[in-house]
Amino acid sequence: MTTTSRPQAGHRMSPDDDFNTSEHLRNAARQAAERNYQDFTIVDVDAHHYETESWAEIVGYLEDEVLRHFAQRGGAAEVNNTGLMTPEWGNQDLSGRLTRYPMRKKEMAGAEGAHRDAVIVRRAMDAMGIDYQIMFPTPMLNLGLHPAREVEIGLARAYARWVIEKVISADPHILTMLYLPFGNPEACLEIVREYADVPGVVGFMVTSVRFNPVHDNGYMKLYRELEERGMPLGFHAGYSWHERSMQQFNKFISVHSLGFPFYNMVHLTNWVINGLPERFPGLRVLWIEGGLAWIPFLMQRLDNEYKMRSSEAPLLRALPSDYMRKMYYTSQPMERPNDLSVLKTTFDMIDAEHQLMYSSDYPHWDFDLPSTIYDLPFLTEQAKRNILGGNACRLFGIPEHPEGDVS
Repeated sequence: MTTTSRPQAGHRMSPDDDFNTSEHLRNAARQAAERNYQDFTIVDVDAHHYETESWAEIVGYLEDEVLRHFAQRGGAAEVNNTGLMTPEWGNQDLSGRLTRYPMRKKEMAGAEGAHRDAVIVRRAMDAMGIDYQIMFPTPMLNLGLHPAREVEIGLARAYARWVIEKVISADPHILTMLYLPFGNPEACLEIVREYADVPGVVGFMVTSVRFNPVHDNGYMKLYRELEERGMPLGFHAGYSWHERSMQQFNKFISVHSLGFPFYNMVHLTNWVINGLPERFPGLRVLWIEGGLAWIPFLMQRLDNEYKMRSSEAPLLRALPSDYMRKMYYTSQPMERPNDLSVLKTTFDMIDAEHQLMYSSDYPHWDFDLPSTIYDLPFLTEQAKRNILGGNACRLFGIPEHPEGDVS
């Protein structure tokens, strides 16, 4: 009989050790109990799983027989990763020091009965005190730079079918914003129309690392469809060391620090300056995993330029910052300045009490626990409740639990 080993202090996990998310997050569970998270509804608006751990299943959903044959390479049972994907070099696991990266592949679902991915996600939720989690893929976030558009479309559709049937259907507390193959507006529109009404699908997501201008006329039907359906559109940040400007960096810390906010800044600037908030005033947009420090910078920068060159943004009826203040943002990775008044100013500028939503980004190396928000001394009790869950419940139409119910 195999038992889960508990590494002792100073012990470096070896390939022979077992791994269990609940055990790995036991300190997070203690923290949740100390802070009485059961009194809050906590929604994690950005968390991840590694879809490549179930890749053999996912590629089986590919509709194109040629792509499916290429992905399976003669037998889906042999698939671990796939040549269809575009790799992104980096050092997320600190050269192996973050043991959950290599070890989580060994984690078993046990006797819970649901799909392995759903079981692992729920273990993390329970440990951190989270009631609902919006789950995203991970390696697929690089698909925006794929040279073959048919691959992005095929994998987006295959993943949508798989994640709905295998994962979110297993637990009503696990939700998703489906990946849109933004390289093809028509394919995006088809996915929205096909899956917008599926339980557990609370919105749609575009990966920000790509070179498609968001104001291109080809996307207008997509935006109108989302607006009419009341479905939020998220832009999930990322990084690319292959980007020409980023190739000047010789350290992962450098490209990671600038890459995530950079791509969201590009798309948000195009979104505002080209008047999309005026053209689609009912479309709710959120910006995911870029931290918060970039938002006040961009507000000030765009306002300053607009005041001098408003003729270049004729659709705008207000300052760029006024539109930005009505957008939604996720908190992770929240910068923690030594002077908390700086962070408080950021919260004030973005109307955080009503527009900011907690996210963990678990299991990535820089994930944030709910205490990141809960422990901020300048937030009122109501502001904490809003940011930790209330804002997300209103945005996504998630039912809030009666107080004290975390089942």
